[in-house]
Amino acid sequence: MQEFLNIAKALGDERRVRALLALRGGELCLCQIIELLGLAPSTVSKHMELLYQAGLVKRRKEGRWHYFRLADQKARPAVRRAIKWVLESLQNETIVIGDRKRLRLVRRKDPREVSACYRSRGGGKSEDSVPLYG
Repeated sequence: MQEFLNIAKALGDERRVRALLALRGGELCLCQIIELLGLAPSTVSKHMELLYQAGLVKRRKEGRWHYFRLADQKARPAVRRAIKWVLESLQNETIVIGDRKRLRLVRRKDPREVSACYRSRGGGKSEDSVPLYG
C-alpha cells in the first residue's frame, strides 16, 4: 500500500511529472531540470526528492553536481508500470511537446553555464556561499 501511495503522491504534481518525462531522454543534472521547469532550485530539489523516494528516479552525486535518471528495469514492478503509464499517456500533451523542445536547447548548454545563473541569484552573496545546483 505504501509503495502505491508514494508513487501516487509523486505523480500528483504537474511539475514532478514534467521532470519525470524530461528524463526519458537520459540523465540530467539538477541544474538542467531547474532550467527546464523555471522554478527555484530548492523547489526542484524537493520535487526530485519525492520522485526519488517513490523509486521513480535514480540519483547520483558527482562532486557538487546531482544527476537524475529514470528508474531502470531493476526497479519494482509497480514503479516500472507507473513510468510506462506516464510516458505513454502524456507523450502528446502540448506542455510535454513544449518541454521536449526546450529540453533540446537546455541539453546543448554546458551544465556549468546553466548553473551559473542560479549562483548569480544569490542576492549579493559570494559565489562560494551559494551552492552549485547542478
